[in-house]
Parts: sequence; C-alpha cells; structure tokens
Amino acid sequence: MDVKKYTKQFILPPEPCMGWAEKNMIERAPVWCSVDLRDGNQALIEPMGLETKLEFFHLLVEIGFKEIEVGFPAASETEYDFLRALIDRRLIPDDVTIQVLTQAREHIIKKTFEAIRGAKNVIVHVYNSTSVAQREQVFRKDKAEIEKIAVEGAKLLKKLTDEAGANYRFEYSPESFTGTEPAYALQVCNAVLDVWQPTADRKAVINLPATVENAMPHVYAQQVEYLSKHLKYRENVVLSLHPHNDRGCGVASAEFGLLAGADRVEGTLFGNGERTGNCDVVTLAMNMYSQGVDPGLDFSNMPYIASLYESYTNMRISPRQPYAGELVFAAFSGSHQDAIAKGMKFRAETGRAVWDVPYLPIDPRDVGREYDSDVIRINSQSGKGGVGYILEHVYGIKLPARMKEAMSYAVKHESDVLHKELKADEIFEVFGRKFLTPRSVFTLGEVHYRQENGITATVEVKVKEDNKTTVVEATGNGRLDAVSNALKKHFGVQYELTGYEQHALSSGSFAQAVSYLGVETREHIYWGAGEHSDITLASVQALVSALNNLLSAR
Repeated sequence: MDVKKYTKQFILPPEPCMGWAEKNMIERAPVWCSVDLRDGNQALIEPMGLETKLEFFHLLVEIGFKEIEVGFPAASETEYDFLRALIDRRLIPDDVTIQVLTQAREHIIKKTFEAIRGAKNVIVHVYNSTSVAQREQVFRKDKAEIEKIAVEGAKLLKKLTDEAGANYRFEYSPESFTGTEPAYALQVCNAVLDVWQPTADRKAVINLPATVENAMPHVYAQQVEYLSKHLKYRENVVLSLHPHNDRGCGVASAEFGLLAGADRVEGTLFGNGERTGNCDVVTLAMNMYSQGVDPGLDFSNMPYIASLYESYTNMRISPRQPYAGELVFAAFSGSHQDAIAKGMKFRAETGRAVWDVPYLPIDPRDVGREYDSDVIRINSQSGKGGVGYILEHVYGIKLPARMKEAMSYAVKHESDVLHKELKADEIFEVFGRKFLTPRSVFTLGEVHYRQENGITATVEVKVKEDNKTTVVEATGNGRLDAVSNALKKHFGVQYELTGYEQHALSSGSFAQAVSYLGVETREHIYWGAGEHSDITLASVQALVSALNNLLSAR
C-alpha cells in the first residue's frame, strides 16, 4: 500500500465559511428528491424493468416524495418508455414533480424534451463536469470552455421550454462539485442562473453533487456555505445536495450541508447508488425524526418498505442498516436487555411522554417493529432481564427476581447447545420443561386436607414413584407447609421454602393462577412453577416441580 500517491483532492473556499458549525441541529426538513429510479437504478447489476419501476414509483409516492427523478430518458429506450408510461397512463399525481436528467449536449437535451411532452410538473436537470480532474483528463478544456458548455445547455433548456409553451423548472449540477474550485463552481452556477433568471414562482435548482466523496463532511459544508452566501438570485434558488458515500459519510455530509444553508437533498432509499452508494434518505430522515423534526416522509411501516425495496432491486439491506435492519433494535447483551426492560417499565409507571429508553434511540413501534420480537432477542449472551421480559410480555409469566437467574441459565444452556438464538415459543418451552413439568422422580396422587383451628393443617398425600404408591401424613402451618413436611418426611430431605409468589394469568371465573417457589438447601435453590385454576393446587404443583428438580440433581 503506497500512501504517497494520495494527496489532498479537495479545495477550500477562498474565505472562511464556518457558520454551519455554530448550529446544533437541523430544524426543518428539506425538500426531498428521490433518485432511486435513475441514480439507484443505473447502479443495479440488473436494472429494473418497466413494470417494476412503475411499482417503485408508486412506493415513493406512498412514502411522501414530492420530487422524483425518474430517469435519463435519452439514455435508452427503456428509460424513455418508462417516462412515457408514467405520462400516458396518467400515473403522476398532481402534487408530484418528476425530474429528468440530461447532459448539457444538444441532441440529448432535445430527446429529453420529446420524452417529457405532456407532463404537468417537470424539473429538467442538466449537468456537466467542472472538476479539475475532469477538465484536464476527460474533456481537456479550460475553464472558459467548460463554462460555455453549461451556459449553452441552460440556454437550450430555456429555448425549448418557451417553444413548448411549458412552465418547466430547471436544475443545474456542476458534476464533481467537490473536486471543483469553489470560486469557479460559483462562477459557472451564476452564469447559468443569469440565463434562467429565476423568480419566486419559478425557482431554479442549483444542485451540488459530491459525485465522489473526497473529503471529510465539514469540508463539503464549507463549500456549500460558500455557494449559498454568494449565489445570485439566492431567494429564488433552491440549493440542493447530492452526496455520495465513498468515504461512508454520505448522511453526515448531507446533514452538514443542510446546516450550511442547503434547502434540498437528492438521495435514495437505503443508500443504493454507484460504488458505495448515495446518501441514504431513510437514515437522514429518521435522524431528523429522532430529534423531534417531522421529515415529511412516512417510514412508519419500515418492514413493508424494506421488503418491497429488496424485491424491486434484488439488493439486500444490511441487518445493521440504521432504523431498517433486522437487528438494529435487537439487544442480546444481558445488561442491555435489563436496562431496556427497566426503562420500559419506568415509562409505563410514569407515563413519560418523551422517549428516552436506554439503548433505543427511537421507539421501534414508530417504524413498525415490535418489542417482543425485534428488541429483546435471546441467545447465549442474554441475561435474566431479557428472558424475564419475554416471558412476562408474551406469556404473562412474572418470575420472582431470584428465579429469573435460574431461568436465564437454563436458556443460556439451551442456546449454547443448539448454537442459535431462541424465539419466544422456544423460551417458553424451556420454562415448561425446566420448571412446570421437569423430569419426574415422583408425582402426587390424591391429597386430602384437614384444617384445625384455622391455621394448622393435616394432610394425607399419595406419593407415586417407581410404580409404587406410598401414603404419607404430616401437619404444617397451612396446606402448602403440610404437603412440604410430608414430602420432607418421605424423601428424607431438608430444605426451606423460598421466593414464593403467585399471580393470575388471565381474568374471569376460570382464570388460571400461576405459582412459583424455590426449595433452598445449603448448597442451592431449586425452582418450580405450577399452573391451575385453584391457587392452592398451583402452589402444590410448584412445590412438586421444585422438589423433583432437587431430587433429579441428587
């Protein structure tokens, strides 16, 4: 690896432009323009066909995009036919503006105008490359010649629009803006604006592409701020950003550019685009949402959007993709799960309006995700808090605090043996196997009680083991204690009852009760659970389960 062949490829503005750095957050949403159907589509291994592009267009409208770049109609018949299908089938809502891209070349511009004939709201987007590298290596033209290409393209757009009697809006991009001297980029943009003479009711778009991201985001912000401060007709110009993601900072560059004065962002869903992709509009919009700014785009059913996107593009969304990935809200770590569970409980108890649950930057339900299946995920790294949360919120099982630890060890062991994450039903199966109906050393047959003086109980139980039934009698302070004493007597074991808790699983006259208790020896606590409509029988079942665990261990 030869680092010496790489040098600084960006050029700072000729004056300080650091006003953006004094701002703490983006306070309003930009104008959004989706370029999925053009920039995103051209980056696919297999570009989308006509009908797929039409379905994708409908999805973008459904999400809330009001400006959608639909293609480069002069580039191919497929692109041309798609645009004509949108227009001829009247598929473009009245409040949606389509955008078409064209190079600043006469025959391409004329072909583009043929394609948009009959469309109501159109932005014609013309571009030419202005960077030092493109001027020197590709076009081999000087600054004046490159500026002339832009101006002649702008003039032709205006002429053809006037001839068509249309009210098309115009957009200009100095392609490879980030590799262009800012003062020269400003000169070219102002020359284009002088041709178009934008007005309040027909604003022009000046788009500043980070065609190749070649510097840190704060450099892009300074370049954007410089043009924002010095563009002519600024009040009638929509300053737009088009960041790419070569350094992995496309979203950050867009955020800094908006702080620097930009009004609009061009990007794609989930960042699809050439090389490392475009600015991810989903992440950018949801970042705003997470700080209380309405982005004006609807991502409330993220799994639905993600599924359609993957089917249209044959691309796969990373499980760690912000806000949309399968695992972005998942907590496997025991400490994280415990904090989330306690945060959710605190939120329920206090009725807090502001979202500040630990480890969750937004409420997963806001994007169509569920706490039980998406947030608390259980594997061998998980702890008692997460396991307890799943049992309580899915099945209504509220384990005693000390029993949660035993349950978590049982789940960890199961996950280790199977080498996989456990779903809620698998966790409940472990609970049933370990604590509700554990491996049986004995069972109880008939149990007969006789209450004396309201406190002392005498019990006669039938203990069944190894095809043999033994009748045992004992007394105790209450029915459960009497049964426990009978079993101690029969098996010759000593223990103390601990952690006894009970609660209803459902409401109504046939409500099930669940009981939990532990039998504690000098060395260990063995836990059991019981479920029955009679709370006494549920408690006795819990005792039998716990004692079976003790005897099995011995």
